[in-house]
Amino acid sequence: AHAQELKGHIFSDKPPLHPIYFTKPDHTVIGTEESILPHKAITNKLDYEVELALIIGKEGINIPREKAEDYIFGYTIANDISARDLQQDHTQWYKGKSLITHCPMGPWIVHKSILPLPLSLEIESYVNGELRQHGNTSDLIFDIPTIISDLSRGYPLRPGDIILTGTPAGVGMGFDPPKFL
Repeated sequence: AHAQELKGHIFSDKPPLHPIYFTKPDHTVIGTEESILPHKAITNKLDYEVELALIIGKEGINIPREKAEDYIFGYTIANDISARDLQQDHTQWYKGKSLITHCPMGPWIVHKSILPLPLSLEIESYVNGELRQHGNTSDLIFDIPTIISDLSRGYPLRPGDIILTGTPAGVGMGFDPPKFL
């Protein structure tokens, strides 16, 4: 649903055929109660994206789908804050998703033994008390084993790596007019 709402803005007319990856540096990560810096001098289109985050528990490369769960330590929730204007101006996602404080996470990690695959978890985000996003992890374009297997092809995953899995519809850019932070 998120790919559909941003059709023509970020995504083409069709859902992606392969998972889309980008890097968020460690300086983006903050705790639940910490403040997100608005960076008003460089952006005025700050957006939010609630996402399930996977925490990798052991090193692996070229991980088969059927072994993916073995590499998960646990799960948390994250907010992939994106500066949409920077994301579009730079024609790639790194700059727009990498500003300091732009990845609040937590406050807890739930061990994978509590949430075995396949997952069907409700995720929501609120902005100033208004429900903006509501979805279910079962609606992800690519399931968790596919994400882990695909990302690990020729790319080592290490303990402590965190993979955000995708967001439901309802981001600020998807409204008409947009509802940025």
